[in-house]
Formats: sequence, C-alpha cells, structure tokens
Amino acid sequence: MRSVTQETAEGRDAARTRRRLKARRRESGPRGGPDVLAKIAEMPEPERTMAMRLHEIIKASAPALSPKTWYGMPAYARNGKIVCFFQSAQKFQTRYATLGFTDEARLDEGAMWPASFALKELTATQEAAIAALVQKAVS
Repeated sequence: MRSVTQETAEGRDAARTRRRLKARRRESGPRGGPDVLAKIAEMPEPERTMAMRLHEIIKASAPALSPKTWYGMPAYARNGKIVCFFQSAQKFQTRYATLGFTDEARLDEGAMWPASFALKELTATQEAAIAALVQKAVS
C-alpha cells in the first residue's frame, strides 16, 4: 500500500506536468488545425479524400468550430467541447466511415434523433445535407 506522502508527491508531479503541457500549448498558438490535417493525410484512400472534404465543409459551414484530434481522428469543437467528428472505417475495422455528433450538437428533434451517419462516399446532395446539419449543430 502506498503512503499518503507518495501519493501526494505523485499528484504534485502530475500537476507540474499538466501545467507544462498547457504552457506549451499556449505558446504554440491555436492547436488542432495542423494535427487534424496531418491525421487526414495519414488516412488511406478513399477515406483521405472524404475526410478532407468533410473538413472543408465543416470549416465553411461552422467557422466557429475549432479542428482538433479526438481519439486520433478529426473532430471539431466549440469552447473546447467536441461537437462533431469523423471515424475512419479502416482504423476502426468497420464497414463504413462515420460522421458523428456529440451531445454538444444542437440537433435535438423530439424524443429521438440521429447522432451519427454512415458514409461510403460523398455526393453533392450529401455534402449539402452535412453542411445543413453542421450549421444546425452549432446554432
């Protein structure tokens, strides 16, 4: 069993590390954009193209959202809280990629509404629907 002194020392070390990381983030300016683009660039086709197009649609539809990585995938946040995200089918070994919305998205309609969408490809019709969903999510 650990002594209270050890736990306190570990806690202080963890707090120091956290402060240093926050300071580095502040010094390096806004985070997320380059990280998200790097993650998208690592994706295999056709998901790379799809994720890049989603990035463009989300940035154009909701410029207030900040891109950041979330579980290693592109995500978009408002006030530090994730609103929507992309999940790669290949990374998660699923049949299709996913565009998802968290509870921060304002998509509520009645007692039940969709919170994620399967994506196999993007057409102009789907892109317009995604733009409208993202705009509604941040309204």
